[in-house]
Amino acid sequence: MGESGDRGERMPIEAPGADEVVVVPWPLLFRERVVRRIRDGDNERWWVLWTTLAGLFSVGFTITILTVSLPRIAADLHSDTATLTWIITGPLLAFGVVGPALGKAGDIWGQKRVYLLGLTGAIVFAALTAVAWNAASLITFRVFGAAEGAATGSASMALIMRAFPEGDRVKAMGFWSLVGAGAPVLGVVAGGPIVEHVSWRVIFVAQVPLTLAALVLAAIVLPETGQGERQPLDLSGALALAAGVTSLLFGLNRGPVWGWDHPGVVAAFVLSPLAMTVFVAIERRAPFPLMPLAWFARRNFSVPMAVQFFLNFAYMGSFILTPLFLEEAFGYGETRIGLLTIARPLSFSLSAPAAGYLAVRLGERTAAVTGALCVCASAAAWQAVHPGSADVAVMVALALAGVGLGVALPSMAASVANAVEDDHLGIAGATQQLITQMGIVAGIQIAQTVQAAREREAGLVASYHEAYLLAGLVAALGLVAAVFVRRTPRGDGAPAPASDAVEAFATG
Repeated sequence: MGESGDRGERMPIEAPGADEVVVVPWPLLFRERVVRRIRDGDNERWWVLWTTLAGLFSVGFTITILTVSLPRIAADLHSDTATLTWIITGPLLAFGVVGPALGKAGDIWGQKRVYLLGLTGAIVFAALTAVAWNAASLITFRVFGAAEGAATGSASMALIMRAFPEGDRVKAMGFWSLVGAGAPVLGVVAGGPIVEHVSWRVIFVAQVPLTLAALVLAAIVLPETGQGERQPLDLSGALALAAGVTSLLFGLNRGPVWGWDHPGVVAAFVLSPLAMTVFVAIERRAPFPLMPLAWFARRNFSVPMAVQFFLNFAYMGSFILTPLFLEEAFGYGETRIGLLTIARPLSFSLSAPAAGYLAVRLGERTAAVTGALCVCASAAAWQAVHPGSADVAVMVALALAGVGLGVALPSMAASVANAVEDDHLGIAGATQQLITQMGIVAGIQIAQTVQAAREREAGLVASYHEAYLLAGLVAALGLVAAVFVRRTPRGDGAPAPASDAVEAFATG
C-alpha cells in the first residue's frame, strides 16, 4: 500500500516528554481488509446481494407472527382483536404514505444511506414494540416501523439492481424473492412455539440483535452509491400520491368490515381518484417529478406492473381464504392448518431462485407466462377440493400458486428495473412494492367479500369455490398481460457463482 494507505494504517501520537506512540486502528484495518477481499474479482455483486438480503430478512420475519398471534397479543394488552387488526392494516397504509417518497429519497441522497437509515429505525421500533404497554403504543410503533421498513425494501432492491448487469438481475431477484417469502415462513415455524410457550415480545427482542448485525454488515460491505442529481424532493407529488393510494387501501380494508356503502368507505373511494388526478397534474408540470409518467408508456415497465398486481391479487386473495376454508368446511385445527398452508410460501421461496436462473435462458416472458399459468391452475385445483379430500390435494393447490408466483415475480421485478435508468431504481422499486401492496389488499378484501356474500345462497363449500374462481379469473388477466412482456437482451458476461463469494473471502 502506498503512502496514503500507510497513513490510514498507523496514527502517530506524540505527547510532551514522551516518545512517539504508534496506534493501529484495528477496526479500520479489519474493515479495509474485508472490503478489499470482497471487491477482488467478480464477487462483489454477490456480497451486496447477501448483505442486503440479511437486512431484508431481519426486518421481514416478524410479519406473520403478528398475524397469527392477534388473540394472544390482545389478551396480553387487555384489548381486542378488532382493534389490533390495525397492527396489520396500519403498516400497509404507512407504506402507501412514505414508500414512494423514500424510494425517490434514495435516488437523490444515496441508496446506502437510506438503507442504513431504514435498518436503524427498524432496530429502534423493534425495541419499542417489545415494551409496548397498550394497543395504541403497539400500533404506533408498528406503523413507524413499517415506514422504516419501506426505506429498507426499496433501497435493497435498488442496491441489488445496481450491482448486477441487466441480463443477470433476474437471478438476483430470485434470491430476493426467496428471502422476502421465506422470512415470514421461518418466522411462523420458529416463532410460533416461542409465542405460545414464552411471549410474543421475545420475537421483537430477538429482532434487535439480528437487525443490528445486518446494519453493521451493511455499513462495512455495501459500496457508497453516491448522491444523484441535485434536485428537490417532489413533496407535493408525494403527498398527492400518498392521499390517493392510502384512500384506496383504506377503503378496500374497511369495506368488508364497515360495509361497502358506509360513508367512510364511499368517501375513501371518491377521494382516491381525485387525489390521483391531482398527482398526475402535478407530475406533468414538475421539473423534477417524483415518478416520471413517461415510464408508463414503456412496455416493460407498465406490463410487468400489471402482471404483479393481478398475480398478487390472486395469490393473496386465495391464500387468505385457505385457513378459513379448512377450519369451517373441513374442521381442521390450527396446527394442521398451519402445517398445510406452509406449502404455499415454502414453494414460492424455493422456486424463486431456480426461476431466476431459468429466466436468463428462456426469457422473462416465458417465466411470467409459466408462473401465471401455475396460479390459474391453482385456482382450478381448488374447485376439486372438498371436505374429505386428502391433504395432498390441499397442498398441491397451495403449492401451484406458490410456484407460480415464485417463477413470475423475479422476472417481472428485473424487467421493471431494466426499463428505467439506474438513477431511478429507488423510485422504480418503491412503485413495484406499492403496486404489489395494492394487489394484495384488493385480493384479500374482495375475495373475502365474495365468499361471505355467496355463502347463504350457494352454501359454505360452493362460496369458497366461487371466491377461488374469482382469484383464477384475475390470474388469467395476469396471464394475458404476461404475453406482452419483452425479453431483456443478454450480454456475454456472467456473474461469478454465488458460492464463490464465500470462497473469495476465506482465501483472500
